[in-house]
Amino acid sequence: MKFRTTLTNIAIISALSFSSLSNATESVDTKKKHESSWLTLSKKQLQQVEAYAQNYKEFIYRAPTELTFVKETIKRVEKQGFKRLTDNSKLTPGARFYDVNRDRTISLIVIGKQALEKGARIVGAHIDSPRLELKGRPLYEKQQFALFQTYVHGGIKTYQWVNIPLALVGRVDKKDGSVVNISVGFDENDPVLMVPDLAPHVDHPNRKRTSRDVIKKEELDVIIASKPDFEKKIKDVVSDYLAQQYDISEEDLVSAELALVPATKPRDVGLDRSMIAAYGHDDKASSIAAVYAIMEQDTPEYTSIAYLVDNEEVGNINNTGASSSYLVDLMSSLLYHDKGDNYNDYFLRKMLRNTKVISADVNPGVNPSWAGVWELGNAPRLGQGVNLKLYGGGFNANSEYMAWTRNYLDNSNIQWQTSTYKGKASGGTIGSDLSNDNMEVIDFGVPILSIHSPYAVGSKVDLYSLYQAMSVFYRHQ
Repeated sequence: MKFRTTLTNIAIISALSFSSLSNATESVDTKKKHESSWLTLSKKQLQQVEAYAQNYKEFIYRAPTELTFVKETIKRVEKQGFKRLTDNSKLTPGARFYDVNRDRTISLIVIGKQALEKGARIVGAHIDSPRLELKGRPLYEKQQFALFQTYVHGGIKTYQWVNIPLALVGRVDKKDGSVVNISVGFDENDPVLMVPDLAPHVDHPNRKRTSRDVIKKEELDVIIASKPDFEKKIKDVVSDYLAQQYDISEEDLVSAELALVPATKPRDVGLDRSMIAAYGHDDKASSIAAVYAIMEQDTPEYTSIAYLVDNEEVGNINNTGASSSYLVDLMSSLLYHDKGDNYNDYFLRKMLRNTKVISADVNPGVNPSWAGVWELGNAPRLGQGVNLKLYGGGFNANSEYMAWTRNYLDNSNIQWQTSTYKGKASGGTIGSDLSNDNMEVIDFGVPILSIHSPYAVGSKVDLYSLYQAMSVFYRHQ
């Protein structure tokens, strides 16, 4: 897929960009001379980076949760010839399909030239992000305010989620089988919701709290209304509004999945516009790159799959998380489509054994103000490309797969670096679940500042490099 350039490529990274960039070459030798990926790019490549960044910002804003990500992805891939996988689908080389698991996980598939039992090329990433969610019976009244009670999805610093504009997004499933989709706060004419903090004039009793308890999780309740009524409590006014606006009752909220996410739009960061601030880089950075990378595959040698999954932030649980059997079931169904009555479990086990996987996720990048928390010899830095995760403690990809990965990255002139947490071993995201099925798995991603915050920061050149790396991975033999 060719990314269109927009807004005159934002003046090609603005007038503050280094003049030497236009004279940069694309050789591996040049990459070795410079630490920053920016200094290895030609003028044409800079334009491609900027075009990708513009598409990325639009995509990530439209897909804050796994439900919205699946819907947005379907819209995009159908325009590129992907069709829903059915029992009657013909698995001819180059055929393009998508498969959806319970509206919360999506797999994109391009059939390759080689027989399926010879293995697939899979990029796995997660599409959920840390957020606030509504409890089953969230609505209550306190001090003449109507509020929603919340709990936390994923690891957050609670104090970062107060005093910011929040949008309410998700679905309500009613007993009659109907579904009500809700999205409030993203349109500039919508109201937003907010969790208010204490002012410094009155917060003295709380000043001895530790940073993680400055705001307690049970204090993250969001204000939703405050206008009184002569005859009704504010809580009842909200109930009437839900009934009139959405045809739902308070009881219907028990069977709802409603999330509170930042309503802020993605923005360029820095006078040189080299970075992007957005909600959900973790892990839309990887999942969006996987979508774009697989959309540009024509007829790969091996069947290519982008496996974009839910619930990583809470431990890969549930039937839409990576620990479920969904991916193996999907691979089994592809083999059954292909083999028919000749199918048996041996073909599936052979396919799994021969499959190579990128388990992609972001990593904390070196923060200039707190560099000491990293082991700087193996720390991922913004602007220096994708990071290969070397956790130690048995969590690394084996050395031969690491060498195979280095080979295609270097041959394609894709800048890479290594990433290791300081003083400890720690396995990566969904990779362990995939390796449990005997697939060859490597963890890599890109560095991000302020991961799990409402507004994290990533480098445009890293985001583009991640997409490039995935695209080359799909094609590499």
